[in-house]
Amino acid sequence: MRTVELLLDEAADLVVREAWRRLADAGLPSQARHPSPTNSPHLTLAACPELTAPIRWELAEVAASLPLPARITGLVRFERPTSVLAWSLDLDSVLAGLHRRVWEAVASDSPPGSLSPFHEPGRWSPHITLGRTRRAGAFAGRRVPELLPTPPLSVRLTTLRSFDTETGALEVWENPS
Repeated sequence: MRTVELLLDEAADLVVREAWRRLADAGLPSQARHPSPTNSPHLTLAACPELTAPIRWELAEVAASLPLPARITGLVRFERPTSVLAWSLDLDSVLAGLHRRVWEAVASDSPPGSLSPFHEPGRWSPHITLGRTRRAGAFAGRRVPELLPTPPLSVRLTTLRSFDTETGALEVWENPS
């Protein structure tokens, strides 16, 4: 599977990594425990079985529109099939439009039923994952907000990348200007 993700600006990346560290220090699930050298704070836009040439062309076009400002709106918890703690992002019209372009590119050139419905426009909840676990309710009833640094109100989404979950390979698109 190939993910399509947006990376954060350096300052926001550092704050997210501090949140990861604080969760780990408190013994809670944290992305800080993810051992991959490619583990970075990111916003997942979609995932698809492979990146075909038409998908890559569209991703290069999307990357040309970066950086994109975004606003963190607060802490959110998901229970689907894993417990996820994240900072949510405002789904303004610009971010929604960029997401739709990526979704349409991967959907138009992927086998039916191969895409996660959680990434589909109208269902997608943009967020930066802080911690994830298979234990249901892992973050419920905890004083998690007190553990975390104050999230930045605004961030810049600077780089588009794809991660191959089978090989670990990264492909990166940046705005050439």
